[in-house]
Amino acid sequence: MKSKIHALKLLALAAALGAAGGVQAQAKGDWYVKAGANRIEPKVSGGNISAPVLPDTRADVLPDTRPIVNIGYMLTDNISAEIDLGVPYKHELVGDGAIAGDGKLGSVEALPPTALVQYRFFEPAAKIRPYVGLGITYAYFQKETGSGALTAILDAGGPPSTFSLKSKWAATAEVGVNVKFAERWSADVAVLKTKLKTTATFSTGQYMSSKLDPLTYSVGVVYQF
Repeated sequence: MKSKIHALKLLALAAALGAAGGVQAQAKGDWYVKAGANRIEPKVSGGNISAPVLPDTRADVLPDTRPIVNIGYMLTDNISAEIDLGVPYKHELVGDGAIAGDGKLGSVEALPPTALVQYRFFEPAAKIRPYVGLGITYAYFQKETGSGALTAILDAGGPPSTFSLKSKWAATAEVGVNVKFAERWSADVAVLKTKLKTTATFSTGQYMSSKLDPLTYSVGVVYQF
């Protein structure tokens, strides 16, 4: 919760400031690389596991934080194109609804490369430049692993239950701010929202369709060249 508040405070401050500083402009034709940390917090809603299980049996997905590298190019003085890359995130699935408190149901790795087009406010030489972005994410899921608790819920006494998550394309919106602190260096913070719905298919033949709709918090250092 504290990380969310700090990110929002930085964005609000940037929206109120746009003073130019004595640093190199972020202008048309420039490339930049951002390295830092990224936290993905799924906001799971809906999606009960299909019968035969107790009514309102569903799963929640826990957050994870990993390093990221973003590569961008200034198409104009105010419009940039960016690709957000990183390593796979490992999310734990835990019981929710009727099975809240039953513990870990399994885990999955997610790799969500994202391509964005951004609009950067103020002049290229401004020290502080808020921006907004819109793009597309490919949520690729792999290494799904079920637990003993999952087997007990779906098929007690049966073989270990497994599951798979369907990889999907999804729309992503972004708001962020870039703050220059040296000629080619700046700090960057961004918040992204992805509208993502997917389906888990279990080895027992049951399924669960859920909205994941993750919020993403990104903090890093940018080098411009």
